[in-house]
Amino acid sequence: MHTFAVMQTKQMNRNRFIFTVITLLILITGCKIQVSFSGSSVPDNVATASVQYFENRAPLINPNLSQTFTEAMKDRILSESRLSVGGDMGDIDFSGEITGYDLRPMAIQADAISAQTRLTMTVNVRYQNFKDPRTNWESSFSAYEDFDSAQDINAVEETLVKNIVDQLTENIFNKAFSDW
Repeated sequence: MHTFAVMQTKQMNRNRFIFTVITLLILITGCKIQVSFSGSSVPDNVATASVQYFENRAPLINPNLSQTFTEAMKDRILSESRLSVGGDMGDIDFSGEITGYDLRPMAIQADAISAQTRLTMTVNVRYQNFKDPRTNWESSFSAYEDFDSAQDINAVEETLVKNIVDQLTENIFNKAFSDW
């Protein structure tokens, strides 16, 4: 009787092993795994990108903002995707304008003086994919940074703009190339 139980256990273990191997084979052959460390998923048929100059049409003008934003957008695409960025029209194209750049008082204190000021930047972006026009979109993106109202805006503006532009280009890049 003992021999019969041992044989049954061996048969059950063999069946489990075969079932496990078959299941793993089905899973491996049925799944496609795409790994990307940057989180981007640029379509295979897209090789180049172009970024048009983003004109500053905001009521408050920062003379360097258009150039800063346009170059940051190019840098983001180059550093986080396999795309090359050229001067001509690419397979995909980013265009638009800076529509907002303003300062607003925040955190009003009891003496009606603002403790914090918020610098906000808004950009309207048009994304065109010439290889797959169904994925085209136009959207507005906004980001801000707060700073102590006691600070002179001229002393902190460059750092604030850098942080805001980083946020904006990341959000635009994610909308264009991430499946989030």
